[in-house]
Amino acid sequence: MNHRRQLFGLAGWLALTLAAAALGARASITAAQFYGQLVQPSWAPPANVFGPVWTLLYVLMALSAWLIWRQGGWRSNRTALGLYVAQLVVNVLWSWLFFAWKLGGAAFADILLLLVLIVATMLAFARRRALAAWLLLPYLAWVSFATALNHAVWQLNPSVL
Repeated sequence: MNHRRQLFGLAGWLALTLAAAALGARASITAAQFYGQLVQPSWAPPANVFGPVWTLLYVLMALSAWLIWRQGGWRSNRTALGLYVAQLVVNVLWSWLFFAWKLGGAAFADILLLLVLIVATMLAFARRRALAAWLLLPYLAWVSFATALNHAVWQLNPSVL
């Protein structure tokens, strides 16, 4: 694969991943205000932590997908990259469920599915290139934490979520 095509591929994976981030952010326009009004566990981070963390995670995710794509394109990695795209969709849906539609239980079910898809993606990526799977480890860790936080906030705010 030539250098130009690799750069084009990197731009494509960044664009796709950041488009998913933007769709999720669209649902989260009032997230900081809404999140601040919720009863939260003592271990909940402040709202201003989420933006920088997610920005870094989305960049790592895009790099991970690009590394897999470089190993023969979409055709050779259909399952692995299909899992990646599926987890992006579920990731975006969580923001809508939790922040826009205020459905805490549905958001919790969604984030559990997201965890399964992240692990499946990591396993599929590891078969092709270990570094690609390792780049998703911070994402898995953060979503694991977010799962516990989602559950706790949902349970502490039954009349709102």
